Amino acid sequence: MSGAEKPGLRERKKTRTRETVRREAFRLFQLNGYAQTTVDQIAEAAFVSPRTFFRYFPTKESVLFSDDLFDPIIEEFLAAPAELSPVAAYRHAAARVFETMAGSDYDYILARQQLLYGLPEAKGALWNEHVGAIRRLTNAIATRLDRPGNDHQARVTAGAIIGVFMAASDDAPMSGESFLDALDLLDRGLPR
Repeated sequence: MSGAEKPGLRERKKTRTRETVRREAFRLFQLNGYAQTTVDQIAEAAFVSPRTFFRYFPTKESVLFSDDLFDPIIEEFLAAPAELSPVAAYRHAAARVFETMAGSDYDYILARQQLLYGLPEAKGALWNEHVGAIRRLTNAIATRLDRPGNDHQARVTAGAIIGVFMAASDDAPMSGESFLDALDLLDRGLPR
């Protein structure tokens, strides 16, 4: 292709840049401390401008959040067997994604979550992430059930699933197994 990028190349470059910024930020947080690390330092370490940093992350706190798990889980959720309830389909999707995680990638995700849950200044951003996850999952459930995007049942179900995540994590990183067990409890029905 003359002068034009191959399809997908631009997206791969964006993904690589985003991950480089995130990894450099995390490295600097570990080295210098979160509060002592500036956006300018992160941008310099990732070989991008501060403006580019803000194109990928609206705030310094947001660099701690990741779609590394949520996006693939949503994809697996939409592809899950049709006979599964929304909660069972989400559990199925999460289990499939967790099976692919191992070694340093999983350690990196847990370490990033540990830092996130330990930062008082990230609590508001964490809440916003949960609300955003409920919105995205509501849309996925509505799609799966062939309902409108503002379907009340889809939103309540999404809120319950994300609520399980929030309750099971209890302000700290949790194992994938704990989350899957909590989803099983939700799918069976809560004790009366």
